Amino acid sequence: MQLRDTIAAVSTPPGRGGIGIVRISGPEACAIARTILRIHGELAPRVATLAELPDADPSVLVTWFAAPKSYTAEDVIEISCHGSPVVLRHALEQACSAGARLAEPGEFTLRAFMNGRIDLPRAEAIRDLIDATTLYQAKIAAQQAEGSVSRRLKPVKDQLLELIALLEAGIDFAEDDISVAPAEEILRRIGLVASPIDVLIASFAYGKLVHKGFTLAIVGRPNVGKSSLFNRLLEQDRAIVTEIPGTTRDLVSETASLDGIPVKFVDTAGIREGESLVESLGIERSYRMMADADVTLIVVDVSEPARDDDKELIARVHGKRLVVGNKCDLGVRRADALAVSALTGEGIAELRRAIIDTIAPRGQIEQEGGFITALRHEQLLKESREALNQARNAASAGIPHEMLLLDLYSALRALDAITGATTADDILNRIFSTFCIGK
Repeated sequence: MQLRDTIAAVSTPPGRGGIGIVRISGPEACAIARTILRIHGELAPRVATLAELPDADPSVLVTWFAAPKSYTAEDVIEISCHGSPVVLRHALEQACSAGARLAEPGEFTLRAFMNGRIDLPRAEAIRDLIDATTLYQAKIAAQQAEGSVSRRLKPVKDQLLELIALLEAGIDFAEDDISVAPAEEILRRIGLVASPIDVLIASFAYGKLVHKGFTLAIVGRPNVGKSSLFNRLLEQDRAIVTEIPGTTRDLVSETASLDGIPVKFVDTAGIREGESLVESLGIERSYRMMADADVTLIVVDVSEPARDDDKELIARVHGKRLVVGNKCDLGVRRADALAVSALTGEGIAELRRAIIDTIAPRGQIEQEGGFITALRHEQLLKESREALNQARNAASAGIPHEMLLLDLYSALRALDAITGATTADDILNRIFSTFCIGK
């Protein structure tokens, strides 16, 4: 990308609406706006000015965000038109004819990063905020866009830099083979750096759920109340419920929010010896869904005595699972199952919490944005931890500090790659290409 060009793009979603926005950023942004618009007055920073877009829109608003106090830290012009695709396309074509070029995906945010307006975790959080499908996802992305991840990493990097400086000083001023930093002190300081890194790595178990969601399969024998429970969790009548065994013969899925996390709920065919080809095919799909799901909800009927086929089904689930005893409104409980009633709603709130607890530690939920949600961050933190472990082994073995420093610098480079201080161009291109055009 030529980052000194003036770029333009439609920043609002495709389609018709009351308002559409064309964004222009770069050194020629103001000049281009004056060329393509009839502006009624003088442009002033952060002031919306009435203007006309000849041959397309007689009433537009143009706003100038002067560098460096703009999203990209460059001069930015935003033209608010009536939201017709034809009008927006015309405005964009006129801007390109006047000297701008079409922006690449994520190029506005890339410029904000390259110009020091935001760091890399904040840039990635902006993308997550745009892609959020639940309010909780948006809340966490907003916290990260405000720097929650960077704030967690800053003291870690500061402590690592202090240790590196201590060892560098010891090498420069060592006399008579006496170490300025004894091994015990080095190990203590490495521990202070490694401990918060371990916490952040562990937080990804919950963070990836917030970011991508998970799949929940509801399985069990016919007529134990799977479809009723499915509807109760969704809070809508999505699956057909009857007293006839084997009503559900195929997978029925729906995505909904569970504690702010997007969850794909899947109601499966009742598992028994199939009486028809169609039912047998549905049961086979149920088994495949059990294998593919992140969590399996095994529903048993507590109004009946414990059955061997229930036990066989529970034993067949090798991943994360939760046994639910439905029909507890009949006054029956089982010690090996969470009591719920799909009919009355009893125990449903506890079931919702138990589902999240089954797939990720509840302690991570309380960190409110202090967890990481990006796989890239987890991988780099693991690289840093591995380098710190090598440094710990080197210090314990009495290896010279010059060699130990190589491991510490490797740990620092991995942390810098999270914030973008040492990120390669190909990684930057991969990250920002996932943004929408206009952002």
